[in-house]
Amino acid sequence: MPASRYTVSDVMTHTAIAIGRDAPYKEIVALMDQWKVSALPVLEGEGRVIGVVSEADLLPKEEFRTDEPRPDEFAAAAKAGAVRAGELMSSPAVTVHPDATLAEAARIMATRRVKRLPVVNSVGM
Repeated sequence: MPASRYTVSDVMTHTAIAIGRDAPYKEIVALMDQWKVSALPVLEGEGRVIGVVSEADLLPKEEFRTDEPRPDEFAAAAKAGAVRAGELMSSPAVTVHPDATLAEAARIMATRRVKRLPVVNSVGM
């Protein structure tokens, strides 16, 4: 089967919505709802992607609102008390360059076990 000549730039969303490390929980939820996205990249400094906050990162706030965590759930329970993007995000961020092929992007996502891949001008993997 011949290799695809499509690049990440061909299929990526070109309007990016991002948040800063200090964005509060309620703002994150509101932006996800407003833009109908399931994750937001977290930026620092001059637009460097340092992490990603996804719906999965927000779940512990609801999960442990009333229940005490079991010993194997302490890591997830720690996020339950988080109130800012920097505490909620998964990091380090796994990113890709827009000129990467779709096969390269798929390989990165599979090996790093991520479902979202922010696209950056300089690769920050």
